[in-house]
Amino acid sequence: MQQSQTQNPNDLSLDQARAEFLSLQTQLAAADQAYHQDDAPVLSDAAYDAAKQRYRALADAFPALQDEATQLEVIGAPVTSGFGKIQHAHRMLSLGNAFQDSDVSDFVRSICTYLGRPKSEPLAFTAEPKIDGLSLSLRYEKGRLIQAATRGDGSTGENVTENARTIADIPQQLVGAPAVLEVRGEVYMAHVDFAALNARHGERGGKIFANPRNAAAGSLRQLDAEITRARPLRFFAYSWGELSEPLAETQTAAIHRLKDLGFQTNPLTRLCASVTEMIAQYRMIEEQRATLGYDIDGVVYKVDDMALQERLGFRSTTPRWAIAHKFPAELAWTRLEGIDIQVGRTGALSPVARLAPVTVGGVVVSNATLHNEDYMAGLDSKGQVIRGGKDIRIGDWVQIYRAGDVIPKVADVDLAKRPEDAVEFVFPDLCPECGSAAVREEGDAARRCTGGVICPAQAIEKIKHFVSRKAFDIEGLGAKQLEMFYEDPDLAIRTPVDIYRLAERDAGQFCEA
Repeated sequence: MQQSQTQNPNDLSLDQARAEFLSLQTQLAAADQAYHQDDAPVLSDAAYDAAKQRYRALADAFPALQDEATQLEVIGAPVTSGFGKIQHAHRMLSLGNAFQDSDVSDFVRSICTYLGRPKSEPLAFTAEPKIDGLSLSLRYEKGRLIQAATRGDGSTGENVTENARTIADIPQQLVGAPAVLEVRGEVYMAHVDFAALNARHGERGGKIFANPRNAAAGSLRQLDAEITRARPLRFFAYSWGELSEPLAETQTAAIHRLKDLGFQTNPLTRLCASVTEMIAQYRMIEEQRATLGYDIDGVVYKVDDMALQERLGFRSTTPRWAIAHKFPAELAWTRLEGIDIQVGRTGALSPVARLAPVTVGGVVVSNATLHNEDYMAGLDSKGQVIRGGKDIRIGDWVQIYRAGDVIPKVADVDLAKRPEDAVEFVFPDLCPECGSAAVREEGDAARRCTGGVICPAQAIEKIKHFVSRKAFDIEGLGAKQLEMFYEDPDLAIRTPVDIYRLAERDAGQFCEA
């Protein structure tokens, strides 16, 4: 992004603003295609949202740019070749976003103003988890599923009917449904199924998915429905398109109707009577995020009264009566299930948190660095208090931070959720790899194994460093091969010198210098 993006739009000249505006427009268009067509995002949610906000701010600040603001009208991405096209009877829109609690208050205030309704008059909203998956519209006529389409560009979607028929959560036949019913919802993949899929692909040398959303989208958008059938996809229903008759008078009752018809609906959906209750539900869902078993990236609020939804109507790309309250994309709470001690090349003992998997910044995180024993005790490298002096224990609920390619770290600990039997972690004074004394010298932040070359962990890490790109850059000797050779008595590589003796033992084919 350009340097001017840190400046207030009003401080820019029109030429500066247009240059940044067009750059953002190109960036957003590429990101939309990568996310919606290629199922391979190039921007994190946070980066995309920040770029979109900046793009909108520039358009608002410079009227001359507003006619060029095509990305503000974009929903999803056009249908890719290879799929048939389905025209949506009612457009599948996106949602406006709220990032702060104050944005939710502003949303409710704007609705009351639009309706001419006193703020003191109660107004009910539903609050439900925002599933991080792929939007899908299912059309039923006389109770029979006749077609399924992705959102596409909002007006035209991809025909994935045969693929949708393979998903167990999607009924093929409905009893008691309106003559015409378009059910809309999200296709997703559970964490346990995602891990198993990646494990299978890894064993066969296949594609490894970055997160469950990419896996779900890539699985649904297969030209061969049998591939989709082999993938463990699920579906939550939460909305509808064309109807021959209303489902109910309220959002809440309509969701119950969909459940009675045989669809899976989210059990965390709640009715809220105030902004305070909406925010409380948001916090409750955020706290449960790591244990749900599927990815969510926020909470969606909708006006409950269907007649009021009708009055509020739609903007060009979003409904006035709904908004998505997004979670911070680079932060997530999860449970610390264990602490492992790893021994590095220099003998340093490094603690690593083993976490209940959670998606942070578009990547599934199951490990995080704990740096050293001071960091775990709530102190930085200078002995100053961090995290309010809260130590880190097994069983704790921890907030994980990840930005860009930075290794995930523990940002905070929720002491209110600390188990009663959680005990302070005692750092080992013996190396877990070789049993040698682990000593912390005065002034050193790390505790180190004194075993030297007799320590397997140090020996392997030294060899890994030796063959790495920053050192001798030896191709064909990766971490797994080195660990295998280290353990093999016939092809043992215990020191860098042993690498150059492999050819003498008829093993030259395993690597080349």
